[in-house]
Amino acid sequence: MKRYAFVTGADRGLGFALVKELLNRQYCVIAGRYMADNRQLADLAEMWQDQLSLVELDVASDQSVADAAAQIAHITDTLELVINNAGILGDIGATILDPLSFADMQHVYNINTLGPLRVSNAVAPLVLRGQSKLFVQISSEAGSIADCERNSWFGYCMSKAAVNMQGALIHNEVKKSGGKVLLLHPGWVQSYMSGSLNTEATLTADESAAHLIVRIQEAIDDIPGEKPKYLDYAGNELPW
Repeated sequence: MKRYAFVTGADRGLGFALVKELLNRQYCVIAGRYMADNRQLADLAEMWQDQLSLVELDVASDQSVADAAAQIAHITDTLELVINNAGILGDIGATILDPLSFADMQHVYNINTLGPLRVSNAVAPLVLRGQSKLFVQISSEAGSIADCERNSWFGYCMSKAAVNMQGALIHNEVKKSGGKVLLLHPGWVQSYMSGSLNTEATLTADESAAHLIVRIQEAIDDIPGEKPKYLDYAGNELPW
């Protein structure tokens, strides 16, 4: 029996690495593609023709998410899990004493927070038909209010704190049907969130993805708890 997973932001970086991990674990993967001119994901789809499907997806657009969900429904009526990975960093330098770009913050919030909500809302019926019934949000330690030590990163930190609340709200509903939400901090990953590859980070995308897939499998094996789990890539609980 085929097991389907849906990953957003799959063109490169962590999303691409998560797609590869899922394929290696015999999932049929539906990958949300934003960068049509990026050959990496298309080349992978040619290698895994029977297991990997691509859908065009801009999580910042209501219409794009609706169109992608319709394509997914044509591929399968059941998803075991959705991984909301798409995200951007935005401005991380300005403090309250500097000029702030609220347009930049709104852009970050639209992608990082409303993006996963659009996606989860669109595919929730498919996920709840699966056995795993798992909604995975790629969050961040930057979303922890209790651990906050930064004095900037307004758009990113606030967007991830809102993602954590979103996860709690979704969990409270889907747990009635045996569903659950998992919020994951992937570590400091060499990613393209700022537009170019961050090579200073301590984890490669492949290393982070390997850890995250273990956390996801553990969540699948667990019974739904009263509250969603908020963990780092190594399995440590993070303070809300």
